[in-house]
Amino acid sequence: MLDALEERVAAHIAASGDELAGLLQQLVRFDSVESGGQLAALQGHLAALLGEHGAEIALGEPDPELVAGHPYVPEGFDFAGRPQLVARFPGGGGGRSLLLNGHVDVVSADPREAWATDPFGGERRDGRVYGRGACDMKGGVAAMAFAAIALARLGVRLRGDLIVNTVSEEETTGAGGLVSARTLAADAAIVPEPSALAVWIACRGSLLCSVEVEGRGGHAGLPPAHPGEGGAVSAIDKAVLLLDALRRLNEDWALRPRHPYLSPAHAVVTAIQGGEWMVSYPARCRIEVHVEFLPGQTGVEAEVEDWLARAAAADPWLRDHPPAVTWLLGGVPPAEVAEDEPVVQALLAAQRDLGRPARVGGLENWSDAATLVTEAGIPAVNFGPGAIALAHGADEHVPVAELVACAQGIAIAAMRFCGVAGPS
Repeated sequence: MLDALEERVAAHIAASGDELAGLLQQLVRFDSVESGGQLAALQGHLAALLGEHGAEIALGEPDPELVAGHPYVPEGFDFAGRPQLVARFPGGGGGRSLLLNGHVDVVSADPREAWATDPFGGERRDGRVYGRGACDMKGGVAAMAFAAIALARLGVRLRGDLIVNTVSEEETTGAGGLVSARTLAADAAIVPEPSALAVWIACRGSLLCSVEVEGRGGHAGLPPAHPGEGGAVSAIDKAVLLLDALRRLNEDWALRPRHPYLSPAHAVVTAIQGGEWMVSYPARCRIEVHVEFLPGQTGVEAEVEDWLARAAAADPWLRDHPPAVTWLLGGVPPAEVAEDEPVVQALLAAQRDLGRPARVGGLENWSDAATLVTEAGIPAVNFGPGAIALAHGADEHVPVAELVACAQGIAIAAMRFCGVAGPS
């Protein structure tokens, strides 16, 4: 059950639903696609708001050397126009620290004609706020910021520090979360990606590769000749054999023991590029593959290469002209935290005591929570408003009721995880 102070906090957030929705509307109205150039203005808005409520503010563009050379980060990357925000509410001492981390950059809203609403209008109707990033993840950012604001307004001082950290580089490189992992310390973290209020304790990782397939060009209008006699060879036809190998690999992965919260590993062919001229046999073909894999699953690159190599060995041409597999930058690791971690239990108990389902699950893709786990050893989970299936789509939206529920859950979990020192 909630105690009297927790009841007061939950009631205050419930009564402030319009204000919380209004905060999200303000955030959506910043065009924080990188090309929009309003990331810095958005971060400044949040810094001012949290500073007004007593947070110690650090806002600036990190030194790119903090992330240089990391697999997430392309050569020459810097944070120009992409400041990171750390708003710290100091604890009274003797408690655990909690990091609330969210990204404020969003993906492009194109094609605009697919939207029924202005993607940067922040329209509110039918109990929802619409716009690019409303779900992924400005809704979560608004909820976590408002949870901290509600505690400050009510004079609830925690024993441990409460750190509100918004990063402006997640959708393209993950460098923002990497800076947080390398510069911030906390006993646990909540990243409010859109989990529909489930507590996600695991996520899949991903790897990217290209497969170059060699053929032999020739006139497409001439009768075929044997390759051993100089005949043309279609690189596209040979690529089909490798596509079948990836299909069979996926079938094999699907039959292995299941993870309790995640789908099996899976290789998705995301692009095929081949051919040079309408009347020529294609001399080359390139396959691009996105591979999702599970926590604890090792040797994924070698396994993919082995299935492709065995398929090539069964074909005379590919045996003599083996496909070249190249692993690309941009892959991210899977991550998992134990269900009995204190932050997990604090969130689940808060949900139960607020009269809501306490659900554990996993994120099929990736978030900055994984970076905090793998780079800094911080137990980090996802818990946020909205449905992940709406992310990156037209008419993206989040229910106001879930914003309120998320802010309540985070505030109560923070009180229990960090401890309450008393009135500030």
